[in-house]
Amino acid sequence: MKSLKYILFISLLWIIGACSVTRNLGPNQFVVYENTISGTDKVSKEALFELVDQESNTRLLGISAGVLIYNLGENFYDREKTSTSLQENRSELESLNSALDTLGESPKLEKKIYKLSTKIQSLEKKLEYGNGLMRTGNPLVILDSTLTQKTVNNMKGYLVNHGFFEGDVQYQVQTKKKKAFVDFQIEENSLYVLDSVYTRTDNPAIIQLLNSSQNRSLIQAGQPYNQDLIIEERTRIEDLLKNNGFYMFSKSYINYFAYQDTSAKTIKLEQVIQKPTFAERHQVYTLDSILFRINPPSEEFADRQIQEKFREIDFSFYRDRYSAKVLASRILLQKGSPYSRTKAIETQRLLSNLDLFRFVNITFDTLGTSLTAKIFTQPNQKYQLTNQLGVTVTEQLPGPFFSTALRNRNFFRAGEILEFNFRAGLEGVASATGQGVYQSNEVNTSVSVIFPRFLIPFAPRSLQKYGRFNPNSRVQFGFNHTNRPEYTRNAITGLLSYSWATRSNKQVFTINAADLNYIRTPKIQDEFVGILSDLQAQGNNLIWSFLPSFISSISGQTIINFNKYGDFNSRKASLLRVFGESGGTTLNFFNVRNNNEEGIEYANFQWLKGQIDFRRYYPVNQKQTFAYRLNFGVAQPYGVSAGILPYEKYFFAGGGTSIRAWQARRLGPGSYNPGRLPNEEYRFTTEQPAEMILESMLEYRRNLIGYFDLALFIDVGNSWMIGNDPSRPGSDFRFNRFYKELAVGSGIGLRMDFDFLVIRLDLATKAIDPANPEGERWVLDNISFRSPFGVKGQTVFNFGIGYPF
Repeated sequence: MKSLKYILFISLLWIIGACSVTRNLGPNQFVVYENTISGTDKVSKEALFELVDQESNTRLLGISAGVLIYNLGENFYDREKTSTSLQENRSELESLNSALDTLGESPKLEKKIYKLSTKIQSLEKKLEYGNGLMRTGNPLVILDSTLTQKTVNNMKGYLVNHGFFEGDVQYQVQTKKKKAFVDFQIEENSLYVLDSVYTRTDNPAIIQLLNSSQNRSLIQAGQPYNQDLIIEERTRIEDLLKNNGFYMFSKSYINYFAYQDTSAKTIKLEQVIQKPTFAERHQVYTLDSILFRINPPSEEFADRQIQEKFREIDFSFYRDRYSAKVLASRILLQKGSPYSRTKAIETQRLLSNLDLFRFVNITFDTLGTSLTAKIFTQPNQKYQLTNQLGVTVTEQLPGPFFSTALRNRNFFRAGEILEFNFRAGLEGVASATGQGVYQSNEVNTSVSVIFPRFLIPFAPRSLQKYGRFNPNSRVQFGFNHTNRPEYTRNAITGLLSYSWATRSNKQVFTINAADLNYIRTPKIQDEFVGILSDLQAQGNNLIWSFLPSFISSISGQTIINFNKYGDFNSRKASLLRVFGESGGTTLNFFNVRNNNEEGIEYANFQWLKGQIDFRRYYPVNQKQTFAYRLNFGVAQPYGVSAGILPYEKYFFAGGGTSIRAWQARRLGPGSYNPGRLPNEEYRFTTEQPAEMILESMLEYRRNLIGYFDLALFIDVGNSWMIGNDPSRPGSDFRFNRFYKELAVGSGIGLRMDFDFLVIRLDLATKAIDPANPEGERWVLDNISFRSPFGVKGQTVFNFGIGYPF
C-alpha cells in the first residue's frame, strides 16, 4: 500500500507538470516538444543540433522545471513598471552628470552616480531578460515556422561549409495534443574533397615562408573540404608572417577561390595573397630601437626621470628604483631583429607577471621599414593590503575563514616582493576517533620574499638566459597551528622554492629545493592516544608520526595544461600533474637514531613519494559535458623511518574530492574491515592512512535551468599499504587481488554555477564495498523503495565549493 501511494503521488506530479506546459497555449500554438535529425551519415549530428534555433525545454520525468520557474517569475513581473523606472533613473543620471560637470570633483556626487549607473544596468538586464526567477528558468518554446526555416537554412550552410555542396535539408512537423515534434531530414549526397591547394603571390619571401611551413598547413590535398579549416589557415598564415617581420600584414590580404568539379566531386583551392594598397609588395620590418619608459604617478615628478641603457634598450625610470637588468631579461624584442608579434605579446605578459606595474603597453612607430618599439608602464602601488572573508570546505562541513596579505613591491629595488600572510579558519571535520563532526581551527602565518630570478650561486648569466621562462625564487618562513578534535599540532616551516613556465605557459614547473618543518604535537586526546597505542601493540607504529620531529624534503612538480583546463566554457581540455618527493635525504650522511630504537622521543623520517594526477574535460555540446580523473600515488618509507611516514605524507581516500560514497579519509585500506556496530551496517569511525592510492572518477554534467547543473557520477578506487600491517588485515597491496578491492560509488549531484562561485551538492551511494567478504561486496541491492538510501551509512551527502576536478 505504501508503494502504491508513492507511485500515485509521483504520477500526479507528472500529470500536473506535463499539463502545465501546454494548458495556456492558444488555438494554433504548439510547444516544441522534441527535435530530431535523420539522414546523417558523415555529418556530425551534435553540430547540427547546435544550429537548432528552437531547442525544446529541458524536462525531467516529463516535467519542465525551467518553464514552471519562468512562469512563476512572470506572475511577479511588470514590464511597463520596469521600463518606467529605467527611464526615470536615466533622467536622474543625466541630471547628476550635468551637476558634476558644473561643480567639478565631488566624491559624494560621484558615489551617487556610480550607484545609480549600477542600478540602471540591473534594470536594463531585467527589462531584456525578466526578473531573477525568469532568468533562472526559461520561457516555453512555442513552434515558430520562421525560426524553423531559419534552422533549415543554417543547416544547409553547414553542409556547404563542410563539403556537401549538393546537400539538402527538409523538415516535417507532427503535432499531438498541443505538442510539436520537428524532424529535420538531412540529404548529404556527395562529399567533395580537395584535389589540390596552390598559392598565388608575386612575393618570393612569402612563398618561401609558406613552403617552409607546408607540413603545418591545416588544408591539405585529399582531405574533405572544410570552411572552418580554411578560416583557421588564414589566421595561421597571418601569425606566421607577423612573426617573421611582416608587421603591416593582416589576414584580410588572403583570399580563397574554390573551383568545383561536379563530375569528380573535387575542389581545386586557390590561395591568393593580395598586394598592399600602400606599397608595391609586403615588406619585412626590422626593430631599429627599443625604448622602455616608466611613467611617474603625476606630472610633478616628470623631471625626476633617470636615463640608462642596457642590452641596446633605452630605459627611462621614474627615480632610481628599478633594475634594468631584471627588466631586460623579460624583454624578448631585440634591436636589429625582424618584428615578431608573438615576442611582443610575450614581452607584455612577462613584464606584467612581475607585478610591479599597473599596466604595460607596447606600441611601434614606423619609419620606412624600420620600427621603434616603445614600452610604456606606470608603477603599481608600493604597498598593497588584501583582505578576504569566505567559506572553505576541505573534508566535511563548510567553515568561515579570514585571510590578509600585505605586499611590499620592489623591496630590494630589483623586482623583489616582500609578502606577509595571515589566515585563520574554522571547519567542521569528522573526528578521527569517530565522535561525529567536530570543530577544527587552523591558523597560518608566514613571511616570504619572491625574487624574479633564480637564486643560483656563481651563475651571473642565469637571469638573461632564463628570463623568458618567468623564473621566480621564493624564500619563506612560517608558523602553522592546527587544533583538531584529537590533537593540537604546531609546525615551524622554512621553504626555498623555484618556479618557472614554458613560453606558451602550458607547462609550469616547481622545485622545492629545501622544505624544512619542525613539528610538535603538544596535546593529544586520551582516546586518540589509546587508538594509537592499540595499533602499536598490533605492530603498527603510527604513533611515531606524532612525536616531535624535524622533517626535511626535496620535491618537484610539473603541471601541464592542455587547452586551458579549468575554463569549462572552452573546448575539450586536460591537465596532467606529476609530483615527486624525497624526504630526509640528508639523513643518509649523518648517524641518527632509528625510530624503532627503545626510548625514542624524537622521530626521524626518510621516504620517497610520487603522484600522477590526470584530468580530462570533454564537452559534447553547449549543455552537456563529460569529465574524468585518474589519480595514482605511492609513498614508501625507508631507512630510519622504520616503516612509518609523517602523518601529513600519507594518502587518504574518501571525501568530496575523492571516492564520494565514503566519508573523508575513511575508505580502505584494501579490504580491511573496521568492524560493525550493533545497529549500523557501516562503521568507518577512524581515519585510514595509506601508502598507495588509486582512484578514478567519471562525471556527466548537464545544464538544467539557468545557474543549475545536474551531475551523474561514478567513482572507483581505494588505498593500500605497501607492506603488511598487522593491525589492519587485508590492507596490503597484492597484484592478484587489488582489482577485487576497488570500491565503487555512484550518485547524483546538483551544482549552482554563478561563474565566480560554484556550489556543489553531491549525494553518493556505495555500490561495491571492499570491506565486505568476497561474494558480499555488491551492496547496491540494499537500495529499495522503502529504503531509498540503503542501510545506515551507505549514502553520503557531500557539500563542496568548486568542481571536484
